[in-house]
Amino acid sequence: MPARYTRTAILLHWLIALTMLGLLGVGLYMTDLKLSPAKLKLYSWHKWAGVTVFALALLRLAWRALHTPPPMPQAMPAWQRRGAEAAHAVLYLLMFIIPLSGWLMSSAKGVQTVWFGVLPLPDLLAKDKQLGHFLEEVHASLCYGLMALLVMHIGAALKHHFIDRDDVLTRMLPHR
Repeated sequence: MPARYTRTAILLHWLIALTMLGLLGVGLYMTDLKLSPAKLKLYSWHKWAGVTVFALALLRLAWRALHTPPPMPQAMPAWQRRGAEAAHAVLYLLMFIIPLSGWLMSSAKGVQTVWFGVLPLPDLLAKDKQLGHFLEEVHASLCYGLMALLVMHIGAALKHHFIDRDDVLTRMLPHR
């Protein structure tokens, strides 16, 4: 078994992580802006980055299916292993469901998603204002759930590094 993740897994992890953190920050910021060209541009960028996370998550899932991740430390209690596995499963699920919920919301609101302003993606739903507002709440709720899970994920990684002093964090860090 490998002692650390592959370079590709590490690259995908950090690309997705940084993009998701940026998306969460921009998402919180842009929703309170008054309608303006700047707000519309932020929404476009947000949607582009969301579709990109979806695509990167597909790559990451395919990579993981072909490359076994390193095992958890032997000293880790079984309940922590199960918790880590469950948290990772939910993180993977959210990497797909959140962008999909945003795409569905845009479709229901009648605003087509155009990836990087070049590739128009098909609307997944017919225009339906009421459904669009419901999906907006679903999207926001999923994002708040993601934020809570990210705090736990980062907290657990830091706990393993500074308190348990094992390699859980370092095996996902890029090495020089």
